[in-house]
Amino acid sequence: MAARKKNATRKAVKKKAARRKPRAKKKAAPRKKASKKRKTASKKAARRRPARKKGARKKAAGGKLAKRGGIRSGGRRAAGDAKTVRLIVDTAQEIKEDILKTRKPDLEFPIRSLGNVSYSEKKGYFEIGKQTKTRTLTVNTVRGFAQTLRLMGLSKDLIEANDFATKRDAYYQSKNWDSAKFDDQSESDTVMDDIEAMFSMQGVSREQLRYVPDEHGGAVAGKLTVIDPDLETGQVERIDCTRFGSGAYSIPSTVEHLSFETNAKFILAIETGGIFQRLQSHKFWERENCILVSLAGVPTRSTRRFIRKLSDDCNLAVFAFVDCDPYGFSNIYRTLKVGSGNAAHISQFFSVPQTHYLGVTPQDIIDYELPTHPLLDVDIKRAKDALKNDPFFKAHKPWKKAIEQLVSMGVRAEQQSLAMWGLNYVMDEYLPAKLKRVKDFLP
Repeated sequence: MAARKKNATRKAVKKKAARRKPRAKKKAAPRKKASKKRKTASKKAARRRPARKKGARKKAAGGKLAKRGGIRSGGRRAAGDAKTVRLIVDTAQEIKEDILKTRKPDLEFPIRSLGNVSYSEKKGYFEIGKQTKTRTLTVNTVRGFAQTLRLMGLSKDLIEANDFATKRDAYYQSKNWDSAKFDDQSESDTVMDDIEAMFSMQGVSREQLRYVPDEHGGAVAGKLTVIDPDLETGQVERIDCTRFGSGAYSIPSTVEHLSFETNAKFILAIETGGIFQRLQSHKFWERENCILVSLAGVPTRSTRRFIRKLSDDCNLAVFAFVDCDPYGFSNIYRTLKVGSGNAAHISQFFSVPQTHYLGVTPQDIIDYELPTHPLLDVDIKRAKDALKNDPFFKAHKPWKKAIEQLVSMGVRAEQQSLAMWGLNYVMDEYLPAKLKRVKDFLP
């Protein structure tokens, strides 16, 4: 009995083994192949996973910076910043190659003077000419050459750190440059202006080199919302320029990152703070559906760039309301509209060719019987220089006629002189009447 059970158990084991063997043979090869594929896939996945994690970290760290063109650890370089860095590196590389080939390296700059400037009526602003000066590395020029390269290097560092410096900051930074340090800020300012002129030929401004003005721009009030992304967090601020009460929005030192929303009809750029404050306090911008910008005298770079960018982006006309004197004509209005002689290399960025003169004219002095002041010797000299040497005034006969009329009258008049007819006469009568005769404005 025990023997039969034992034999039965052996037979059952053999049958099971026999049933398993065919299945094992059929599935053995596929299992090995599957195992090989899984191992290969597993290895590939292992190789890919760190890359994905690294990329994810980059996005988390640099996503917000990338949106505003920042260059920090994990951020991405904006197209404009990449171009600027490339130009700096290429310039330095050319100098290095010249030195290695025992050639004297040099740098070429456009000459910044009125004699090297032309007025393009088609483009509407001053253009720098073809005259250049060359700075060659010699025993006598080695210090200035080194200072130029150090400022270029500082610019590259600022871009890569997504930072900026004022002219004053750059001057003090040079105190760490041993014998290449600047003795006076006027010295560093001149070298910086040369660098900007050199790179402006490639479409790069000083602000793109990350050197910003020490001063802020003018003030803004009216039908405008400024979209301003925070430079640290990337968080967007929406600034409503109608909600500053008796105050106004202050234009920052750099405006390239700003964008705008508006349904205004035009921009009114105003020379004096007093007139701006009166128009703002009485909400002239609401009555005329416009945007008021205070120039505060000769407009700063940021003010001019703000007006240009706002006008271009929103397709807005620009009117300039300034005093009736040679300084208002040639230093304030002309600079806003077409640029200046010693900075013609940046006119492409900062001039506002679409500007028209709404300010007080010599004929207004007669028509409105305005109180006046005698022209000073400096006023007469400035007027005659404008007629003889300034390409803008020479190109426009109406301006030539107006300046000659003012000189023959021997007087000048301020915006505030309109107050003789009432404190609010300028906004109740004068400006509305002027705005109905836009085609009569001086060019």
